[in-house]
Amino acid sequence: MLRKLIPAAAILALVTGPAAAQGVALSPFKKDEKKLTPDELKAQQQREKDYKAAMDKIPDKKTANDPWGDIRAAPQATAKNKQ
Repeated sequence: MLRKLIPAAAILALVTGPAAAQGVALSPFKKDEKKLTPDELKAQQQREKDYKAAMDKIPDKKTANDPWGDIRAAPQATAKNKQ
């Protein structure tokens, strides 16, 4: 029975390790996170503002060209559209 239990426990440990890494972090260092100073907060807000302004300058992506558009038949009108 021990011969089956040890490999089963090893497989279970290998499978649950990566799954646990995706969940909530229970880190003892979580409480030691650095608080932002007012200057750092203003700098971060300025970076976000600059980023949004740069993203607004990028033109919208054009719609894809449909190479089969001329070959396909036009969609047929339904009875509701004919009335």
